[in-house]
Formats: sequence, C-alpha cells, structure tokens
Amino acid sequence: MRARAGAAVLVLAAGLLTACGGGGGAEQENGPIEITWWHGQVESQAKVIEELAAEYGKAHPDVKVVPAVGTTNVDEMLQKVQAVLAGGKAPDIAYMYGTWSPVLAKTPKVHDLTATVNAPGFGWDDFWPSERAVSEVDGKVVGIPAIVDNLAVIYNKKLFDAAGLAYPEKDWTWDDFRDAAKKLTGGGVYGTAYPVTGTEDTVWRFWPHLWQQGGEILSPDGKKSAFNTPQAVAALDLWSAMARQDKSVYLDQNGEKFLPLFQSGKIGMVIAGPWALLDIIDHKISYGVQILPGTNGDHQTIAGPDNWVVFDNGARRTKAATDFLTWLTRPEQDARWTLGLGNLPVRKATTELPAYRKFTEDFPGIDVFTANLDNAKKARPQLPAYPEFSEKVGNAIAQALVGGTPAQEALTRAATEGDRVLERSR
Repeated sequence: MRARAGAAVLVLAAGLLTACGGGGGAEQENGPIEITWWHGQVESQAKVIEELAAEYGKAHPDVKVVPAVGTTNVDEMLQKVQAVLAGGKAPDIAYMYGTWSPVLAKTPKVHDLTATVNAPGFGWDDFWPSERAVSEVDGKVVGIPAIVDNLAVIYNKKLFDAAGLAYPEKDWTWDDFRDAAKKLTGGGVYGTAYPVTGTEDTVWRFWPHLWQQGGEILSPDGKKSAFNTPQAVAALDLWSAMARQDKSVYLDQNGEKFLPLFQSGKIGMVIAGPWALLDIIDHKISYGVQILPGTNGDHQTIAGPDNWVVFDNGARRTKAATDFLTWLTRPEQDARWTLGLGNLPVRKATTELPAYRKFTEDFPGIDVFTANLDNAKKARPQLPAYPEFSEKVGNAIAQALVGGTPAQEALTRAATEGDRVLERSR
C-alpha cells in the first residue's frame, strides 16, 4: 500500500461530491479518441507506462493513450482530481488509493465498472478477493486493481545467525515473534520496529492481529466500533510490553526511518510489504520473508490494493478507457507493469507465466508475499469516515507504545471517539 493518505479524504469529500462540469471538454463524435491516463508514478515506472501506452496505440490506431503523471505525490491525487473535476477537465483514468473508494463511489463522474469486470473474458474472479473487496462499494465497482500488496515479516538472516536463532517458520506465533525480537536486541540493534505516526501506517499493522482472533473493526451494520475487545487489548499489550519492557521495538515517530535502519543492519525484523525488497536487495542484505505470526493457527494479513479509476468524459472516451484497462490488466501486460517494477501480480494467472518465475529469482521471497494474498481475507471498512476513524485508533496505539497508556484505556478512548466519528458521518 506504500504511503497512504488519511484525514485529507474527509476534507476533500464534500468538494468532490459536489464538483460539477462537463468532463474533459466536448466529446468528439467521430475520429480518433484521445484518453488521458494519470498514473502518478516516478520516472522508472513512467517509462514502462509510456511503453505500454505506445504499444496499445499501435494495435489500436483509433485510440491515443496519453500518459501523464497527474501529480508527483500520489497522496495528493484525490485533491488534484477534485480540482479538475470542478473545472470540468478530469482525466479519463487516474491512479487512486483503495482507501479512497468509498468517497469515489459517491462521485457521479466516476464511471461504474461493474459491467466491464463482469463481461465475458475479463476474468474478474482471477483477481484476489482482497483486491475485489477494495474495488467494490455497495455493489458498485469503482476501480480496476492497479497494484496489490500485503504485510509479512522481512528478517535479516545475518542477525538471526549471530543470535543463534532459527529462521521463522510458517506456523510461528506472536510469542515466537516477541522471543525472537528480544534475542535480536542489543549492541545497537533492535529486534523489530513499529511506525507510531498515528496514521493508517500505524493502524493497518494492528488490524491483522485483531482479525486473527476473530475480531472485527466495526459492528455488522457499520455504525459502531467493535475493536475494543479483550483480544485487541492483549495484542496491544504485547506490543507495549515489547516496546517498553523488552526495549526490542524501534518506535519510528515519522515512519520513514525503520526501513533504512533495517537496510543498514540495525533492525532484525520489519513488518512490511513487497515494496521494501528492492532497496533491501540494493543494500545487499541477506534476508528472508515469512508470513505474519499467527494466533491459534490463523495467519491473516492485510492487503493494500490501489486502483485505476475511470471518469466519465462521454460515452466514446469512457468505452475507450475501459477497453484499454481490460487490455492493460491481462496477464501478459500485468507481468510487464507489476513484475517489472517489483510489485506483486494483480492476477492469479500472471503467476503461471515464465516472467513470474524469473521474477521470483530476481526478488527472493516475493513468492511468500504472493502466496500471502490468500491470507488477506478481510478489507478495511468501506466508509468515507474510515480515515478519521482510523486516526483515533492510530493515536491509541501510539499512546500505548510511546506514552505507556494502558492498552485498555487507550482502546476504550479510541472506541468512544471513533463512535462519535461514525455518528457524525451518518
């Protein structure tokens, strides 16, 4: 999921929902169609995007796909789209975080992709359930998966060897994790790390521990918090004890230091996603990847899918955009877009291609992340109020780990404040 935008979503929602205008100008009734593709990617990714757009144009001379960065920081993509919607010049396709789906679902200019993904030959069932769950809001498909990831444990083999520790196995528990972190700590090395920014980067690392114990984030009707349980308290108590008693957790207060510290051999284990592997490989760290520790044999993780979203700029352009995305997300193109840049495949069929076998050789442990998508069984609540709700939980986690607030007290306060957020949003 990489960096995630949070509170800004609620601020932007009102403007986005009321934005008006005629789209990207008057639609041409005939002649070649030009569609604008805001991808938000850095230079290396943009090169692949430009190659794909050019290839599609050669095979479809009546359509010209025009890639554009849209914004140099994807965190600001929703804000940028809001601004252009108000001016009537929206792109045809834009890269959007999956956590924005509930806001986008309420936007009339967002094209409903339900018919596209259910069309014969599209293969919607070939996408992992965690991707589809984030793409769909109240029966409306608001995006086609662009990137998917999940959380697992990346560990430093050299530090494990020095501590005389066996490498983690698939059936390991949170107690095993704590024990390993404690034994890895010392001599300027921390056993593990936790980002305590109070943002979603803090929160999404906590939800799997809740889900593994049968817990839920919200009540079935989505109107009340449901995370304040003895099991959740035990999970937060575990992290608090590791941080404050064992001193085995590096508490990263800006969320940007723990991965560089791992890359320099100062942290033994990090809970991160496949995006971290490229830099780790560049730093020549001998590493391994294992699924998250489990509770009673449950090793649920969390996925952070992002989407390609289509905006309605007239029937011809909308059809051209959806036809292009259908092509772009076929396994052969998926392999070039995702695997070539160190991302997980968005389709299961992609794993059957020779390119995927080469991918697993170039990125050792990436196959663990791919298989771990089967452990991503639940999605975060698809509610516009979720970002603000999440902040209350993030603050509670930070207060417990950094300030020593008892877990029960911190989670009770977060549940009360979260319920107020949910009440205001109704």
